[in-house]
Amino acid sequence: QVQLVESGGGSVQAGGSLRLSCAAYGDTYPSSCMGWFRQAPGKEREGVAAIDIIGTTTYADSVKGRFTISHDNAKNTLYLQMNSLRPEDTAIYYCAASTAWLISGTRLSVQRYKHWGQGTQVTVSS
Repeated sequence: QVQLVESGGGSVQAGGSLRLSCAAYGDTYPSSCMGWFRQAPGKEREGVAAIDIIGTTTYADSVKGRFTISHDNAKNTLYLQMNSLRPEDTAIYYCAASTAWLISGTRLSVQRYKHWGQGTQVTVSS
């Protein structure tokens, strides 16, 4: 059983920064791939960033150059540093873990991840 617990969400003004954390617990950690996803009201959940076990990262075009995903093996924690935030970044952010190896074209696919956290709200005001 893998348990993921997110923290670090909040409210900021446009242009501000937030860092999300996701603490992972369970027998199957470290996972082959971990990712951050988000879901805005009325929209489908979408992939934001992913990192595999050797540190290769993948980003959605909408966040490239603004968000950075990282992974601290010693702390069993996944991070998402979000800079230059925009109102359109407002969403519930979820971390997710996959124990299966994911090819590069699928790492931002919701369906590929088995384990999910409860989510943390990020609100960006203009």
